[in-house]
Amino acid sequence: WIGYNEAMILYVLAIGSPTKPVPSAQWATWTSGYQWNSWYGQSYLEFAPLFGHQYSHAWIDFRGIQDAYMRNRGITYFENSRRATLAQHAYCVANPLGWIGYADSLWGITASDDPSGYLAHGAPPAQNENGTLTPTAALSSIAFTPELSVPFAHKMWNTYRTQGWGPYGFTDAFNLTQDWWGSAVLGIDQGPILLMIENHRTQSVWNRFMQNADVQRGLTLAGFGPVTSAVDGYGSGALRLVLGSANPTHGATQLRYRLVAPVRMRLEVFDVAGRLVEVLAEGDQAAGEHAATFRGAGLPGGLYLVRLEAAGQIRTQRIVRLH
Repeated sequence: WIGYNEAMILYVLAIGSPTKPVPSAQWATWTSGYQWNSWYGQSYLEFAPLFGHQYSHAWIDFRGIQDAYMRNRGITYFENSRRATLAQHAYCVANPLGWIGYADSLWGITASDDPSGYLAHGAPPAQNENGTLTPTAALSSIAFTPELSVPFAHKMWNTYRTQGWGPYGFTDAFNLTQDWWGSAVLGIDQGPILLMIENHRTQSVWNRFMQNADVQRGLTLAGFGPVTSAVDGYGSGALRLVLGSANPTHGATQLRYRLVAPVRMRLEVFDVAGRLVEVLAEGDQAAGEHAATFRGAGLPGGLYLVRLEAAGQIRTQRIVRLH
């Protein structure tokens, strides 16, 4: 089974097995089938259903590490999944096939139940794309794109709770074009939602799994090492965002960030629902230390997310504003 999909974790565990390891050269065989492509302004390893970008990531923390393939591409697998998620969200907003309901806060395409049974849906490129949306697609991407996944959760809860919520959470899928709501709850879809929400909140699943010696041996033998190119969304040290004033705060919040090279950047603030509140800085900036101020005049108290993006990297910080 060669080519990028959810099987990365199987290769890592097989290569790292303490008793029956497969040759480490199998990793290069695996990556030889990769298909790199660009969709909606994002360049990444192509796999249309989002589960392929999520399942291995629910366990393995790919932030800050690269294998030979990703080192040549200048990103990490974590960044790759983020780009795939952004591309799919952009596809749903564009809605080229004209399905009912697709929107900025209503998106997510992956393998799921649908009106005809069970099918591996995906995009881009469109794969068995028939208007079926799947909550696990958007919610299990929360570690990659919280600014997109949280608004989806709010939209589902506030608008479609009656049709799509049960004792085990959101049911598997729905299709507004065909006025169909699935009744089944699938563990293979509910599980990644829980795991990735926890990784987003505390990173505890990643932290525990990455302590395993077999996992570390498998990653090492597959050629993974610390990030050497300054593009990872975490951990490379090439981009830094820190709070320069008290948090929580009653007033303005000072922010400091560091760029290691001249780069085009964007510093923005989102509310807890994932809505853009303010763009604090945007454009080409020189290397070095920079500062910005989030004043939040007239905004209610609560949790806000500051997001710095530059050269394919992302840094975030939470700000709590008191009433």
